Amino acid sequence: MRVATWNVNSIRTRVGRVVDWLVREDVDVLAMQEIKCKPEQFPYGPFEDAGYEVVLHGLNQWNGVAIASRLPIEDVQIGFPDMPGFLKGHEGPDLPKEARAIGATVDGVRLWSLYVPNGRALDDPHYHYKLDWLATLAEDTRRWLAENPHLPLALMGDWNVAPLDSDVGDPSLIPGVSTHISPPERTAFSAFEAAGLTDVVRPLVPEGYTYWDYKQLRFPRNEGLRIDFIMGSEAFADRVAGASIHRNERKGDAPSDHVPVLVDLTDAPSDDEDEDRPMIFG
Repeated sequence: MRVATWNVNSIRTRVGRVVDWLVREDVDVLAMQEIKCKPEQFPYGPFEDAGYEVVLHGLNQWNGVAIASRLPIEDVQIGFPDMPGFLKGHEGPDLPKEARAIGATVDGVRLWSLYVPNGRALDDPHYHYKLDWLATLAEDTRRWLAENPHLPLALMGDWNVAPLDSDVGDPSLIPGVSTHISPPERTAFSAFEAAGLTDVVRPLVPEGYTYWDYKQLRFPRNEGLRIDFIMGSEAFADRVAGASIHRNERKGDAPSDHVPVLVDLTDAPSDDEDEDRPMIFG
């Protein structure tokens, strides 16, 4: 099974590019972020013509997440338990939930499409919302894997965190000033490794960015960020046979500022195969 994630930055603007790429790369399942539309506005037709079913969560012209699959989609879940909400200028437990998370099971694999809050600035309430959002998701991840240690689980999407210094090529990001690279954000990201997940792409693709700002010729200068990740459980990571970052999708007419990240999964191993299968989890 070929699985990918892509912050498409408005699916109505880029539906042709996205569907063409899905067909050309023979992708089975795509997690999308920043679809920027309500369900009734989503361009289902081109996906359906190409053989894909789509489930999505979108509330307005901001945010929005979706999963497209040419395999049956089961157990769709909008948001994760206790997911924090946000409303500028307000505090409390009952703030409106944004369209940032959708989960589904495809061929026995539990997949989430996630659009982690940006954070905006270190002194902005959105930054604290981001940290709360990540902490809650990490706690839910620990619980999911404690309940089912053999669950093939992947959290995929735009994490809005560059966890390593080597993930940062954009000179506008300044330590101590900018979001995405602050120690609390990086600690929040590392909590997912402690919860039982690993970046399944980095062992196979150690270098490469996934995002380049539209401004200041960031892409031609390769001044990007690596902020799009597929974080997999051990049962998921054990099945990863290949991975790639599709940098060329940042080229051409009206590209997204992000590019797809893709992994190939082998079939679920039988008990006899478990000990012989090479592992990237660790």
